[in-house]
Amino acid sequence: MNLLWLQSGGCGGCTLSWLGSEHGPLFRELADEGVELLWHPSLSEACLDEARDLIAQCADGRTAVDVLCIEGSLLRGPLGSGGFHRFGGGAQPMIDWVRQIAARARHVVAIGSCSAWGGITAAGINPTDACGLQYDGEAPGGLLGPDFRDATGLPVINVAGCPPHPDWITETLAALAHGSLRAEHLDDYGRPRFFADQLVHHGCPRNEYYEFKASATKHSDQGCLMEHMGCKGTQAHADCNQRLWNGEGSCLRGGYACIRCTDPGFEEPGHAFEATPKVAGIPIGLPSDMPKAWFIALAALSKSATPARVRENATADHPLRAPSVKRGKR
Repeated sequence: MNLLWLQSGGCGGCTLSWLGSEHGPLFRELADEGVELLWHPSLSEACLDEARDLIAQCADGRTAVDVLCIEGSLLRGPLGSGGFHRFGGGAQPMIDWVRQIAARARHVVAIGSCSAWGGITAAGINPTDACGLQYDGEAPGGLLGPDFRDATGLPVINVAGCPPHPDWITETLAALAHGSLRAEHLDDYGRPRFFADQLVHHGCPRNEYYEFKASATKHSDQGCLMEHMGCKGTQAHADCNQRLWNGEGSCLRGGYACIRCTDPGFEEPGHAFEATPKVAGIPIGLPSDMPKAWFIALAALSKSATPARVRENATADHPLRAPSVKRGKR
């Protein structure tokens, strides 16, 4: 399976994440799955002229592209010309190369939230008119349009995240190499369901505090980060706390609230990332699949039943009280 990776308007963090795979040298992983990397801007040895020639061959069909991966948002400005980003200083805008190659590629994969939705690059006044491959924020469209389908009938496959977990990238490519990724394996936003059908909340190490609504009030606290610290883990689609980063980490395990970086629009929540907006003292961002009235009722009951141990530990930077030991009959 021939893989061409192009980088557009982004920071390169998705590639950096991909290189952090735990399963051994990246090129050996790809070879084991039958994936040949035609070119990558950070990993390939080809000089600029060689890269230009290869990309031209991919665009006109002389070199077959099974998977086109795009990292970074697509820069349409100024005025739709794409002139803000010309590959290697050439005359042709990057967006034109992407359109041409995407039309010939067997599959198109957006690597990271920038190429999926526009991401950080599209935030604010968006002077470069940045967008995703098939989404402009939450709206279908983007560079290729809402009706784009690859040669097998799939839309753009959005391996979202800022950055995505390295395994999300590799497992998606492996599924494509083996012909086992079909439309029913993608969610409503075109994300592979093997990670997007989970919530960041699943496996969160702070779940006991969440259950009793014992909340942190500052960064060093151990308590739940949802009520006061802006955590959106109950709404974010990803398996970050089950598929740990580097074998042991996640944002929440590092003491940081989940900002829902796999979803469109995460870059502009309308408030500080570390704040939880509320109405009448009730957080606006409640769990995505739970009625608000139920949550309020359960939260009141949970707080009234919070063990002293949980309450004290929630606002401390280390456990102050261990679970009590039960003696006798249970």
